[in-house]
Amino acid sequence: MRIAIVDMGVGNLRSVQKALMRLGAETRLTKEPEKILSADGVVLPGVGAFPAAMEHLRRHRLVETLREVAARHKPLFGICLGMQLLFESSDEWQFTEGLGLLPGRVTRLPETVKLPHIGWNRVLPTGSHPLLDGLENGEWFYFVHTFAAVAQEEADVLAVTEYGRAFPSIAGRGSVIGVQFHPEKSSAAGLRLLSNWLRIVEESR
Repeated sequence: MRIAIVDMGVGNLRSVQKALMRLGAETRLTKEPEKILSADGVVLPGVGAFPAAMEHLRRHRLVETLREVAARHKPLFGICLGMQLLFESSDEWQFTEGLGLLPGRVTRLPETVKLPHIGWNRVLPTGSHPLLDGLENGEWFYFVHTFAAVAQEEADVLAVTEYGRAFPSIAGRGSVIGVQFHPEKSSAAGLRLLSNWLRIVEESR
């Protein structure tokens, strides 16, 4: 099973790659459109700011590539900022268009809580989904973020977390799924979730 990890040039790339390799996946860190399109599944990781990340994707012709991945119903998995990029837009720094694969926008968490949101928090499923197989209802995962999605469609919200407000900690539609937390930093629960995603990839081949 070949997994392409989109090279965003920053952040949690190696830790994501190591976690997937530990689970038996053949991984490739790349920003080449052809290699991304030929993979069985694609991971879009990310840390940092939304506008800079979208500029990186545009510069390397990856906006069209990732939209094509979704159009081909190839599993696409966004992590942290990578999940936010799946939505239509973000208010971070300035209005910035996203990939538009999930309807909704990304907004700042309330100032009533300490920002950024760093640490362990509970993820509460809104229903059953293969990504959540074998995980506890209210499992703990590790978060680092200041902005979070506001999904336009309730059906796209697979799990929620409370921090200042309820926000989608897992969102998805069809082959496109994103998680706001870092599964690669979330111990056994994170590995289980990544293993579940790899099974989704395997079953989609």
